[in-house]
Amino acid sequence: MKLTPLMKGAMIAVRDCMGVKEGENVLVVTDTEKFDVARSFLYALHGLGIDATLSIMTPRDHHAEEPPREIRMALTACDVALLITSMSLTHTHARMEATQKGIRIASMPGITEYMLTKGAMTANYQLVSELSWKLTKLMENTEQVKINTELGTDLSMSLKGRKPGIPPDDGLYREKGRWGNLPAGEAYVAPVEESVEGIAIIDGSMSPLGIVTEPIRLTIKEGKAIAIEGGREARELSRMLEELNDPNAFYVGELGIGTNHKAKITGNILEDEKAFQTVHIALGMNVDMGGKIESKTHNDGIICNPTVKFDGRLVMDRGQFVI
Repeated sequence: MKLTPLMKGAMIAVRDCMGVKEGENVLVVTDTEKFDVARSFLYALHGLGIDATLSIMTPRDHHAEEPPREIRMALTACDVALLITSMSLTHTHARMEATQKGIRIASMPGITEYMLTKGAMTANYQLVSELSWKLTKLMENTEQVKINTELGTDLSMSLKGRKPGIPPDDGLYREKGRWGNLPAGEAYVAPVEESVEGIAIIDGSMSPLGIVTEPIRLTIKEGKAIAIEGGREARELSRMLEELNDPNAFYVGELGIGTNHKAKITGNILEDEKAFQTVHIALGMNVDMGGKIESKTHNDGIICNPTVKFDGRLVMDRGQFVI
């Protein structure tokens, strides 16, 4: 892999998004599947005069699986951490502990060469931030959300008593304790779990399965996916969740709205969930975002071209923002 082209996105990440300064202690965490991509970040840091450290682990088996003890300890002993991994460490206690200690963190599960050279990592993050904050402020004052699509999504959920992620996942993580994904671009909230009702048609992609060739139909009652129907991906999702032996893995833990104008649906959830004209719901872990679901996993499903209403106010009309 040629690292020079990757430097464009890597430099935006460390310089513009993280605001890394000379003298700061930066830890780059990766695994054997993402080692080459991680090196481009190391070189970008060195280009800024930052003496960063690279720590490599064995790939995790699923999203939200905790990293090794040594990495967990290292995360609390740096100023900035870049998590460039094949499976997400975002929804882990290791990440939460580091955040509580004021570490600035960017989590980049599954980041690719495309994202760094042409995709969501090349966005204007000032614009991403402005839209993310606008949606977040609307969420703060919203009690009821309704989502519909022409394919059959018909969801309702309550946000009463829940605060959206503040700051949102806007890509600007320059202050102590800030964290989020890179590429970034979403406003998100943990809805009241038992309030989520209806049908969700996942027609974009589903983590960790990628782009769905046949939409996945989730029937959700009192916050739990009680039926998973569709084609091969639906069967694979059902099997995967069952094998976790974790009842909480079936509960809706998140609602997110994509705000990155450069993001496309590619089958990689890191970029997919940030794409314009989409919302996503996640099954599983949400205690890290103010919910009450403790789970072994967190899996996002992308819903394309939705109509979204906050307390009856139209926010998105068939995928187009109207705010």
